Amino acid sequence: QIGDELLKQIAARCLSFATEPGLFARLGGDQFAVLIPDVKNEDDVARIVELRNREIFGASYLVGDPDLRVSAKFGIAVFPGDGTDADMLLKNAEAALKRAKATGERYLFYTQQMTERVAGKLSLENKLRHALENEEFVLHYQPKVDLEARRIVGVEALMRWQRPDVGLVPPLRFIPLLEETGMILDVGAWALRRAALDHQQWLGQNLVAPRIAVNVSAIQLRHRDFVAVVKEALREGVDPPAVDIEITESVIMGDLAATVDKLRAVRDMGLDIAIDDFGTGYSSLGYLSKLPVHSLKIDRSFIIAMADDPDTMTLVSTIISLAHSLRLKVCAEGVETEEQAKFLRLLRCDEMQGYLISRPVPEGDLRALLVATGS
Repeated sequence: QIGDELLKQIAARCLSFATEPGLFARLGGDQFAVLIPDVKNEDDVARIVELRNREIFGASYLVGDPDLRVSAKFGIAVFPGDGTDADMLLKNAEAALKRAKATGERYLFYTQQMTERVAGKLSLENKLRHALENEEFVLHYQPKVDLEARRIVGVEALMRWQRPDVGLVPPLRFIPLLEETGMILDVGAWALRRAALDHQQWLGQNLVAPRIAVNVSAIQLRHRDFVAVVKEALREGVDPPAVDIEITESVIMGDLAATVDKLRAVRDMGLDIAIDDFGTGYSSLGYLSKLPVHSLKIDRSFIIAMADDPDTMTLVSTIISLAHSLRLKVCAEGVETEEQAKFLRLLRCDEMQGYLISRPVPEGDLRALLVATGS
């Protein structure tokens, strides 16, 4: 009798979270099945399963005395890879469930490789959530210098993850997952706030503090509260702000009108805006005159190739001339040799950034560099 009551309560919770009651069924005994429509990929399925598991089995069940804590195992089959009809999908999901019970795993996909890949990704996702809570993210800074005087005119803030167990994690290992999960909204706001506080700290130490450029992703810019988030993040820094933003061409070319409105609002707060990795997108150059931007950053792939490829040299020269005709500054990224710096100086590029000047360094190292250079 208690068992029947428990199953009824489990079914009631499952139904309360089901998008459509008709997609949920009891197969028999303590086994239930649910069809999840309109999922983007296997990662999406795994996140839904994790969420539903917490919602349905996170709290105890009021059956008798004491209350019961219940756990569940999940077997997952995904259309069309694990079956193209209902019978095959159900059969393979049951096979995955049987394996999950035997191995003690909370959930398993029918395809073993999928389980391993998704489990690794979800594990990293959980670690990233803890990283934000435990303040494991840090900013490293790479100087930008005036091409003629080699004087520091700004720095770019680059996010790193300082994991206690493995050390420094490069951005390509975690930034894509932050964007995929939407966590980039919180981490991006943190980066803006941290940059503003670092700049304020430099001023407090009587340093001539350079402006700080922070990268902004498409997800951040498209968020309806983007302008308010930027304003709030910079509230504790100096006024007017000494923080700028960098966006890529691909970020701009969604809803151009809405993007322009947001960028104008940010510019009106006192932030400069740069287009990063310029030349790698597929957009028309015509949009440049419509954007409230301050500068272009030429992608490092062009800087590396220009000494050996006349066509690339012509392209770099054209970008610089175009930018100057629109009263925009130009910064060359990824400069690694004096030869590249020489060509850029001849082409009248304004600024450069790259290993020739400095690798990205921790805040303390940059502070020491500012003290040593007097800038």
